Amino acid sequence: MSIIITLRWKRLRLATSVMKWLIFMTIMLEMKGKQRVIVYIDGFNFYYGLKSNKRWRKYYWLDIVKLFESFMRPNQILIAVKYFSAKPDDLEQSRRQNAFFQANRENPKFCLILGKYINKQIKCYRCGNIIYTHEEKETDVRIATQIVADAYQKKCDVTIIVSADSDMIPAIEIATQARQKVFVYFPPNQYSSNLASMGIGNPTLLIRYESRFRQSLFPDVVHLSVPDYDLQIPEKWKKYK
Repeated sequence: MSIIITLRWKRLRLATSVMKWLIFMTIMLEMKGKQRVIVYIDGFNFYYGLKSNKRWRKYYWLDIVKLFESFMRPNQILIAVKYFSAKPDDLEQSRRQNAFFQANRENPKFCLILGKYINKQIKCYRCGNIIYTHEEKETDVRIATQIVADAYQKKCDVTIIVSADSDMIPAIEIATQARQKVFVYFPPNQYSSNLASMGIGNPTLLIRYESRFRQSLFPDVVHLSVPDYDLQIPEKWKKYK
């Protein structure tokens, strides 16, 4: 039995390696004469933009790469979507988030970069009570570091930043100094007047492109590359549809 399992595992690894190689070669061929685009998504900003409006919560179960592929021009090719987030302590929230991550990681263009949460105490100045909460750390720094590093290493020709956080401004300024073409996309229901003046031209308001979100939803059941394993939309998210 162990020999059969080992052989199956080796075949799966070989098939996965061949698939990745084929995808890489396809991307290399498609890139000829085209602008290489990397999208950097502030996961918290994006998620809370959807959460802030009940009508937009149906788009939690979203194929991120497919959505941003729809924004590519004929002379552009999306080579990576870098999604920045952190895992919550709440078990149910973590399960839903893991399902979302796992579904998206089936696409090799999706790159997940995680920060972390830390526990935090806030004292109410009026009543003196202590409020226990948590704060996400490292995400802003990780996004900025990736944007600047990729710009100076010439890993792409076009940078798209999906965030309404003005903390992105220094990274945009440095990337621009490196002669990088930078565009700002605001998540649905999110906006920053300070950030709106950065990047090339006017910012793209994703709230105006709901039809593209609708067309980029995952099916309720996602078939993973792992044999005989299906991933289903979390029940709570299914109720929003």
